[in-house]
Amino acid sequence: MNKSLEDRLVQIESECKDLEKRLSDSALFSAKEEFQKCTKQYSILIPIQRKFNAYKKVKNDIEVVTPLLLDSDQSIQELAKAELEIFENRKREFEEELYKAVFPEEKNSDKNIIIEIRAGTGGTEASIFAADLFRMYTKYAESKNLKIEVMDSHPSTLGGYKDIIFSIIGKTAAGLFKYESGVHRVQRVPVTEASGRIHTSTATVVVLPEPEEVELVINAEDLRVDTFCSSGPGGQSVNTTYSAIRITHIPTGVVVQCQEERSQIKNRAKAMRVLRARLVKKNQEDQQKEMSAERKIQIGTGDRSEKVRTYNFPQNRITDHRAGLSLYNLEVIVNGELDELIQGLIAAENKESVSN
Repeated sequence: MNKSLEDRLVQIESECKDLEKRLSDSALFSAKEEFQKCTKQYSILIPIQRKFNAYKKVKNDIEVVTPLLLDSDQSIQELAKAELEIFENRKREFEEELYKAVFPEEKNSDKNIIIEIRAGTGGTEASIFAADLFRMYTKYAESKNLKIEVMDSHPSTLGGYKDIIFSIIGKTAAGLFKYESGVHRVQRVPVTEASGRIHTSTATVVVLPEPEEVELVINAEDLRVDTFCSSGPGGQSVNTTYSAIRITHIPTGVVVQCQEERSQIKNRAKAMRVLRARLVKKNQEDQQKEMSAERKIQIGTGDRSEKVRTYNFPQNRITDHRAGLSLYNLEVIVNGELDELIQGLIAAENKESVSN
């Protein structure tokens, strides 16, 4: 079993025992809010704990049966071999089910993804950097025969983007781009800098696995839909029809919009795809908080507030801070050749998640 999974399961086992002790205390009944919180957390954890108990039992069965493979009686050996095959299959099934329950984001490894890039600190240079990241991801995706579809964008001056949202379609998309979430920092002389000084700017990247419609049902009464005219750089209208769509999910306050298409229907469809992805991601994050299951490995949490990478142009160096990895071929990487960087990140993650 993966060590990070086993460590988390042992922690869940301890949390279940603590919750059972608290829920058996009659004094907790008078604290209604705390009682409900404990009950909810216990209902999330106990199915995982029961499956872990079943896993431990089949693991014990394997330990009991294995020595019988060396028994002097041939019939006992054959019987032990047959039972061992059954137990090993069960053990693998339990491991897969437990991994998906504890780390639900791993279920998304073969999904299409939606990437959001937003200019951070640095003004015009930050928006240019956002465009550079989009171009880098586009070239890399195309080299892997993945399809790019722009969902929404707000261009700025000098070819930059205040923000851009796009999907990458293909079975390998999630696995290739899963390390990109976070704050990306660039150090270089901006095209707007006359004196040649090096500036530091940032852009944030969020990677969202795109769920199927059946994975999340959104009630129409929970949505507020507004229409408006599409806008271009500087905020000027680029058409006179109310084709752009803004959708607000009232229960959560999540807001998405799309203005890429001239058709209001197409813009709404794209906006709903982004909304669904954000809501599924939010549900997963909320569940993990309930379980206290934040995944802390060397590769990082992938949180959008975490500085994940620095692009230093004067030194032709790219550094991924989660893996402590520095490569001196920045110009090649920003032109879409990300394989060496991604392989380094995979190696760092595998080193941390060593199997027993």
